[in-house]
Amino acid sequence: MSHDHSHNSGNIKIAFFLNIGFTILEFFGGLYVNSVAIISDALHDLGDSISLGLSWYLDHKSKQGANRSFTFGYTRFSLLGALINSLVLIAGSIFVINEAVARIITPEHTDAQGMLIFAIIGVSVNGYAAWKVSDGKTLNEKVISWHLLEDVLGWAAVLIVSIVLLFKDIHYLDPALSILITAYVLWNVIKRLKETLYVFLQGSPDDVSIEELESKFLEKDFVDETKHLHLWSLDGESHVFTAHLILEGVSEYSEIIRVKKEIREILKPYNFSHSTIEVELDTKTSSLIEIENHSK
Repeated sequence: MSHDHSHNSGNIKIAFFLNIGFTILEFFGGLYVNSVAIISDALHDLGDSISLGLSWYLDHKSKQGANRSFTFGYTRFSLLGALINSLVLIAGSIFVINEAVARIITPEHTDAQGMLIFAIIGVSVNGYAAWKVSDGKTLNEKVISWHLLEDVLGWAAVLIVSIVLLFKDIHYLDPALSILITAYVLWNVIKRLKETLYVFLQGSPDDVSIEELESKFLEKDFVDETKHLHLWSLDGESHVFTAHLILEGVSEYSEIIRVKKEIREILKPYNFSHSTIEVELDTKTSSLIEIENHSK
């Protein structure tokens, strides 16, 4: 596991430096060729760079493990990258759409040849970066991967438009493309922001059914009732589970140990990062034990 973790961290590091370097080049290049589509993608890439930088930093931070301040460790900090990145992209998208609409109302000439050069570089750089982080598992890594993939698609669209502009100077084509790219990005960012907030608010993960777990517990003849079943996720990948089970027909300590082992076997396929099972004897058994202890 540690090898995979280090490997992912290295890939994020490479993607970060590729992305931040290209973002700077892209922003000034967009101003030079007078392309609002390229400038809009530069703002998008800035959001990706922030997310990549945070992901890289928080990956190192997470290795500190649990302490008295953060008893579950620093895993949940990775959500911060997804949240900040989403908010940056939403703000940037609103700005870009405003600029693009103004450019449609008042058209300006765009350097098609410059756009073509940047598009070729953009597809290459973002394509390589997207490939390097494509195996990420956490919500933050998935956000990064999708953003970089969107960059590839966006630059492919810029490439097509730049080729068209080489043959026919249609002024509104560049800002129109900018609005389409930004609207697509904004739609997906809002969906991912919703997912991030769902995890922040400790919603139950979709890949585990709490009803299924409850059913498996109740199939055991020693479980009379289930109470306080709680399931949530630390970062979209690492899940936490707690349960309170009322037992029946269990009166010896050795039987309680056996019961807990069987419950652990039920939970094993789910690979929870942390699970807590509290057991309680039913009223009838508890009363018998109390009478027995009193008579002694």
